Formats: sequence, structure tokens, C-alpha cells
Amino acid sequence: MFNSKKLVAGLAVFFVFVVYSLGIRHETPILSKPQSLKNTNGNSSGGVSGGTTTASSNTPASPTNQYKDGTYTGNTYNAYYGNVQVAVTISGGKITNVKFLQYPNSHSTSVFINQQAMPYLQQETIQSQNANVQLISGATFTSQAFVQSLTSALSKA
Repeated sequence: MFNSKKLVAGLAVFFVFVVYSLGIRHETPILSKPQSLKNTNGNSSGGVSGGTTTASSNTPASPTNQYKDGTYTGNTYNAYYGNVQVAVTISGGKITNVKFLQYPNSHSTSVFINQQAMPYLQQETIQSQNANVQLISGATFTSQAFVQSLTSALSKA
């Protein structure tokens, strides 16, 4: 009939899988603020902590009036957990605002991550005045799709 050892082993594996799966869902992601947005003493001034960013912040200064004034919408790009699309506002030839039109928000973890990462991406874009922004550690897919959408929007400006 039933082999009790196989049944016990199967139930043990199933139990371990369930416990592991539940533990993964409740982990808090760690995001890292880009180096270019940290204080000069290296401390982060925002609420996000942990992790490190390896990219340098040697973004060259952009000439003034690089872009035509207006609001430009970027293409939509897949960020694995959802799509990212941005609109960039140019005033006086400079980037003055970046707005997320779409971002991954169908899962609570995606909402948590993006609520932290999006302001950093927007702030760094305005600071750098181009699409050469550092990716946010912990929000890599969103960051990559953001850069792609921003690049397509700025190409229209």
C-alpha cells in the first residue's frame, strides 16, 4: 500500500517549501540611494538605507537650453513586474519635472519599492539634466525601464 517513509518525506518537503515561500514574501527589500544624491559626507538624507551603489556620479554638466520646451511622453517599457512610462517637462531648455505615467503597482512589494525609488529617479534626472541616472539598487528593473522611457522622451525634445 502506502510507503510511510515516502509520505513523511513528501510532507516534510512540502512543509519546508511553504514556510520558505511565506518567508520570502515578507522580506523587506533594501534600496540604496544613488551616490549623486547623498550628502557630501556620504550619509543618505532620505529614509532609504542599506545596500551600496557602485556607479560613479561623474555626470558631465549639460549645456543650457539643450532641449525644446514642452512636455514629452516616453515609450512604455517592461519592468518585469509591470510597465514604466514617464513624461518629462522641459522649461527654459532644462528638465524641470519627470512624472511617472505607469509603474509596477500590482503587488504590494512593487508598490513599496517604487514609492521609495521613483522620487530618487526623478530627483537625479533633474539634477543631472539627462537620462544618465544611476540605477537604484533594489529597484533595478524599474530603474532600467525608467531610463529607457526617459531616453525616448528626451529624444523627442
